Amino acid sequence: MNTFPLIISSPDGDLFRGDARLLILRGTEGDLAVMAGHVPFVTAVVRGRCVVETAEGERKEGVIEAGLLTVDKERVTVLTTGLDFDGK
Repeated sequence: MNTFPLIISSPDGDLFRGDARLLILRGTEGDLAVMAGHVPFVTAVVRGRCVVETAEGERKEGVIEAGLLTVDKERVTVLTTGLDFDGK
């Protein structure tokens, strides 16, 4: 399965940085799924469930706070006020 570079950052630093197969989170218009080759776009993120499937197939799930999602040809970036993977 194809992967894409994913960075999830907060004011305190990077919360995730690596290659991912899949990103699922909630935008202002509803749930979003991003995979490699997705069309570029920018949208606001609202508090809700966040799933990252890593290049190795590990699935990380948690709750993400409000923020901004940017998908471009080079990478996917999420700027957020916080993310809690599996209560950690």
